[in-house]
Amino acid sequence: MDNETRLSRFDDSLRSGTHLWTTLGYRRVSWGEGSSAVAWDATPAYGFPTSSGTVIQGGLVTALLDAAMGGACWTVLDPDQAFLTADLRVEFLRSTRPGTITATGTVVRRTRRVVFCEAQLHDADGVLLAASRCTQVVLPADGHAGRYDAPAVDGSPPQDARG
Repeated sequence: MDNETRLSRFDDSLRSGTHLWTTLGYRRVSWGEGSSAVAWDATPAYGFPTSSGTVIQGGLVTALLDAAMGGACWTVLDPDQAFLTADLRVEFLRSTRPGTITATGTVVRRTRRVVFCEAQLHDADGVLLAASRCTQVVLPADGHAGRYDAPAVDGSPPQDARG
């Protein structure tokens, strides 16, 4: 199956079911070998009031960055592999305000056992809000340590590999 068909079916699977993407309303903006961009319309309900206006909670900023890096990591795995995050770091460079925000994740380096990723978060005006890096440990998808279901017959990721 070609990559475009595979990604289209992945998009279709993201529109249904119970998971973070449908709960928060994430949407994939782009996807390619070693990269992934995820957008989210952050509403004031996901923030807290400050004297200068609503600020989106940092854990939710982190979740979006993690989703972009996880998506990038997934693009470089073999069909029989899964990954777990071993380390995740975030730098909050500016306050994230309500509105459309986009996280772009990229694979920095992949070894046989580890994938290093980074991500940046921008607002609708292109202002850099946060940066992140993570280390993903590559595991067998069906082994003792693997937490994923087997990939779908069409090659799309399993239901719990939505990052």
